[in-house]
Amino acid sequence: MSRSTSVQPNNDEQELSEGTEIVPLAELSDEELVTAHLDGRPGAFQELFDRYRDRLVHFITRKTGDSDRAQDLVQEAFIRVTRHLHRFDTSKKFSTWVYTIASNLSKNELRNRSRSPLVLFQKLTSNWDEDHRPLQFEDLAMRPDDLYRKRFLRRLVEDTVEELPEHHRLVFRLRELEGKSYEEIAEITGVNLGTVKSRLHRARNSFAQRIEHSLN
Repeated sequence: MSRSTSVQPNNDEQELSEGTEIVPLAELSDEELVTAHLDGRPGAFQELFDRYRDRLVHFITRKTGDSDRAQDLVQEAFIRVTRHLHRFDTSKKFSTWVYTIASNLSKNELRNRSRSPLVLFQKLTSNWDEDHRPLQFEDLAMRPDDLYRKRFLRRLVEDTVEELPEHHRLVFRLRELEGKSYEEIAEITGVNLGTVKSRLHRARNSFAQRIEHSLN
């Protein structure tokens, strides 16, 4: 009895079809996988994705500092690849092309993130424990739209500070808005340094939770 020859090619094994050897997908170059995908070979694009997914996640994470967001951006990168793959020049390196797409998405992510009031606030408060300079909301070198965001943030900070309990509000204002030292705050409030630091720690946590909720 004759045996059926309608077996689909397996990605991991070599199959024979009409006497022609089919090279496993894993052995094809990136550029050959592009051609195979465009020719309709099943699994070719998935092989490309699997080949670059983890590398691109690592690449974007290093650029953006956000591994969760990197996962999303890798998906977006391959959506763009599928849109434009028919125009890809297979005499060029696929890796260069896909890394360029990932790099551009990372730059866009950082650019968009830098315009977020929440990120702006995080930058302003990144040195809370290193010095006692007050929060700075004005910079004449900034563009008008950035100045507008900072002025909006300053108003929001003032409103949020007013929501804090009185003993937290006082130490927070003295430290973060007026730039007083711990010793000066202790003298003004009449409490010891340990109490100042404890109140300030709780005030900062409460402030951060309140303002982040407002910014999200």
